[in-house]
Amino acid sequence: MTTQVLAVVAISFVLTLVIGKFLIPELHKLKAGQEIRADGPTWHAGKAGTPTMGGIMFILGAGVAVFAMGWSMMLAGEFTHLYVYLFALVFGLIGFVDDYRKVRQHQNEGLTARQKFLLQLLAAVVFLCLMRYEGLLTNRLFIPFVSATVEVNWIVYLVFAAFVIVGCVNAVNLTDGIDGLACSVTFVVMVFFTVTSLTWGVLDLALFPAALAGGLAAFFVYNHHPAKTFMGDTGSLFLGGAVAAMGFALDMPLILIPVGIIYIAETLSDIIQVTYFKATHGKRFFKMAPLHHHLELSGWSEAKLVTVFSAITLVCCLLAYFAVRGRW
Repeated sequence: MTTQVLAVVAISFVLTLVIGKFLIPELHKLKAGQEIRADGPTWHAGKAGTPTMGGIMFILGAGVAVFAMGWSMMLAGEFTHLYVYLFALVFGLIGFVDDYRKVRQHQNEGLTARQKFLLQLLAAVVFLCLMRYEGLLTNRLFIPFVSATVEVNWIVYLVFAAFVIVGCVNAVNLTDGIDGLACSVTFVVMVFFTVTSLTWGVLDLALFPAALAGGLAAFFVYNHHPAKTFMGDTGSLFLGGAVAAMGFALDMPLILIPVGIIYIAETLSDIIQVTYFKATHGKRFFKMAPLHHHLELSGWSEAKLVTVFSAITLVCCLLAYFAVRGRW
């Protein structure tokens, strides 16, 4: 079991590295450069023109690895790892459309917020219905740390689940604001899901996060500061879908709170900034939102941000691991 997981990590890592070697020059040829926010940190202006949509490399690398190493499981009728990958892929496709429109129009706006929300909500509902149909989703809400389970009305649970999925996807998207940040934080989260799945003896579910962890490790080679490519919404929405899908596939969505603490902090900082700005008629609570930009403007380097945020995620994932041990 462990050998198979290590194999999927290695395959995904190598494939993503190789794909990146060919993809980045092609993105340059397509002039798929990232447009930088005009109100962002002034030193980010130097990032303009860095090719975006680099997330394609780990999406493909992880996808091939999952199909290759999970083929025997699919022949045996086990498709959970495939469902999770395809769900994340749908969000990646939404992000790709968004990125493509930005590149084509040469501006930092792609799909409208309403369009993205409706597409994400539709994807979430389809995934939840599929998981329930396959008997992989229950309405028994597991509460970490106290190892208690609360049964929730199905309608209420599905509304809650759709909200969590869409919120999680957009929280990960917000975190992708500096070189290597979303990549490194999500790598830690995927390692957590891999270890947890293995501990529970669910090999089919361990394959996907393991493959994605391998792909993200390879992507970091191209994405660490100074980045040679950005993952774009193509990559960040895929990652958001992956994180949310794993939480529900393991039937413990509340575990997304500790493992996704950085995503939550980034989102809350954005909400606080907007709310405070409106309430005070123009005053700012943070120097800039989301949180990583505030810390940048406070003197933190991108490397320090990536290291600290990843370390916080690691500590929270370790706590989360012990918080769900009561499930097995």
